[in-house]
Amino acid sequence: MTRFRKKIITYTITCVILMASVLGCAMESTQEDRLKDIDFTVVGEEQQPEALRDIIAEKSAEAFQISYTLGTEMYIAIGYGEQSSGGYSISVNDFYETEDSVIIDTTLIGPGKAENVTNTPTRPYIVVKTQNIADKMIEFK
Repeated sequence: MTRFRKKIITYTITCVILMASVLGCAMESTQEDRLKDIDFTVVGEEQQPEALRDIIAEKSAEAFQISYTLGTEMYIAIGYGEQSSGGYSISVNDFYETEDSVIIDTTLIGPGKAENVTNTPTRPYIVVKTQNIADKMIEFK
């Protein structure tokens, strides 16, 4: 083996080891960030505090992300603004707590092709209710 080839092999092995260690650290820190999943309930309009309903009505034409605390309960509302038709839904993909924050990840799901929808514009939003988690920032994803 030539001296040049040995250097290339050594360099390649070193790079692979460094990349594996960096990826291992990144994966480990992500797992450590998540403290626990948060239990929640999706609440309909009739179960929302009146003040929250008023805020949602005011903001619903545009996309919004708000939280509302009432005693021991916290409401998180996420809206996707005005859509051209009906048939939209919103899924909560993830909702968990880290040391410093609460993470909520939602997705707007459009109407299916076979779905019979109205052509009237709608303003889809979701409100989840959970216990009040004091002093933590909410991150929307």
